[in-house]
Amino acid sequence: MMRRQARRTLFAFAGLAGLTGCFSSVRRVQKVQLQAPGTYKTADVGGLEQEISKRDAEIQTLQASVMVTATTGGEQTGKEKTYTSFRGYIFLQKPRDLRVILQLPVLGSKAMDMVSDGKAFTLLIPPKNTAYLGTDAVVKPSKNGLENLRPSVFFDSLLVPGVTGDEYVTLTESTRVVEAPKGRKAGVEEPDYDLQVARVKTGNMLQLERVVHFSRDTLLPFQQDVYDSEGQIVTRAVYNNYQPTSEGQEPFPRSITISRPLDQYSLQIDVTKLAVNQHFDADQFEAPKIPSGFKVQKM
Repeated sequence: MMRRQARRTLFAFAGLAGLTGCFSSVRRVQKVQLQAPGTYKTADVGGLEQEISKRDAEIQTLQASVMVTATTGGEQTGKEKTYTSFRGYIFLQKPRDLRVILQLPVLGSKAMDMVSDGKAFTLLIPPKNTAYLGTDAVVKPSKNGLENLRPSVFFDSLLVPGVTGDEYVTLTESTRVVEAPKGRKAGVEEPDYDLQVARVKTGNMLQLERVVHFSRDTLLPFQQDVYDSEGQIVTRAVYNNYQPTSEGQEPFPRSITISRPLDQYSLQIDVTKLAVNQHFDADQFEAPKIPSGFKVQKM
């Protein structure tokens, strides 16, 4: 009796399979090839911790000519808006000095001049005759995500910070799919290392601060995820097109995409010229004087 029921069940499923075929659809997806195990590099948690600390220590100042493109919107709004790209310059000096100057297209005059010491910042927007003064912390979040942009987003994304003495690290292995280059149909599934950096929150609880993702093809960071106290990703930086610096330091990415998922905006930074560990004039990071007639807003 049970054998008959089993046969009927099998026949039923076979019939359903044939029936559902009439209502199925086919969608093409990117083919993925698994990279051969012998072609990627290996490292341990101690080696990768030393690697990012070494890379971080090698750069004390940075001067970059850049193209910056901002995009707002995303899944929450159901649409994205990409703004005109701006040429400009980024100056960085440790421990936390930063200056970002962007120029208006065609005219070449200043569109933005922002200076920060890591605690407070001054931002001039000459086309709007407006100056903004604020701290690195967002006190009152704006619905306009770009208005929540702070200097630390640039600083912590351009450089991958080293591991400090009060931080703890762990290492896991994962994979990522590298898009197929032009002329090839299949992408490559490449193994990677994920270095988690955490700090003691209270008692025996750790607070995850960031995760640095390393390519096992180069052992260079290709992504960094920065978390807030609630465990949410607040900043994601993706690094591409590594090239050596003229000063002989470790390769530096020439394409950096900074995403702020909660604020629903992203910045694409393309580095066209780079100099590291160059001397800056004493007034390079002095807050710019606010011209008379400018409206001053506190953020």
